[in-house]
Amino acid sequence: MPFDPVFYAIPAFIALIFGELLWSRYRGDRQAYEWRDTGTSLAIGLGSTVAGALTGGLTIAMLVWVHDVSPLSIGWVWWAWPLCFVLDDFAYYWQHRFGHRVRWFWASHVNHHSSQHYNLSTALRQTWTGFIALTFLFRLPLAGLGFEPGMILVCAGFNLIYQFWIHTEAVNRMPRWFEAVMNTPSHHRVHHAVNPRYLDRNYAGVFIIWDRMFGTFVPEDEEDRIRYGIVNQLGSFNLLYAVFHEWIGIARDVWHAPWRHKLDYLWREPGWTHDGSRETSDMIRQRWSESGQADR
Repeated sequence: MPFDPVFYAIPAFIALIFGELLWSRYRGDRQAYEWRDTGTSLAIGLGSTVAGALTGGLTIAMLVWVHDVSPLSIGWVWWAWPLCFVLDDFAYYWQHRFGHRVRWFWASHVNHHSSQHYNLSTALRQTWTGFIALTFLFRLPLAGLGFEPGMILVCAGFNLIYQFWIHTEAVNRMPRWFEAVMNTPSHHRVHHAVNPRYLDRNYAGVFIIWDRMFGTFVPEDEEDRIRYGIVNQLGSFNLLYAVFHEWIGIARDVWHAPWRHKLDYLWREPGWTHDGSRETSDMIRQRWSESGQADR
């Protein structure tokens, strides 16, 4: 198994969560942490670690196979590391974007957004079903380009570590130059919001430049106070429901849908229905825009 930087970062994650909890209590913000919500986040994080251990070998095997059949081989040269890190983040952007725009991928990703609180423990809400959802496909092209499988996985690990610190309200804004290039707490708060202005925006992992390049960037607006969670809030702290509720929803919709629409419930965007009984994020944003609130 290749070196996994995330494993070694876990003690720091726990220490920082405890520190943020104490800080929020010190400043009198007792809404920042809710013990049942935090407990669910920690349990999801533990389950994600177990799921990753069970399926990690298969992901490695596929990366190795693609690397071996590719005519390209970069090797372990020093300059490959920063290049791999940037390209891996580019791949993550598209994986994340598809994770919000295709319901099959959303079913795996939704548990990360299911908390109505936004603190460092929220970052631990990682997928249990990423392998089932085939999210590993987005990183296979890197192996095809000749990057070493171990290098890809290490870069992916450091990408995930970077994203931990941006799940906080303790940091307002970073310096302007940093906000222009890097993903920050301000940018990522937007991503976790359910306000129509912010829905399905700021998909970046490390570099916010991808959102700026591909038209998915929206800045945080202090006059539009962020509300966190998902459009249809869970209303439950049940661990298994939090992890699997969207998969259950997909199965229910496919079962009841007319034959010609069954596959649509897998690949169309979350919220899509054949009879228009629910709303997609685009529909919610359009309704909000037409109401005139977007100009306020």
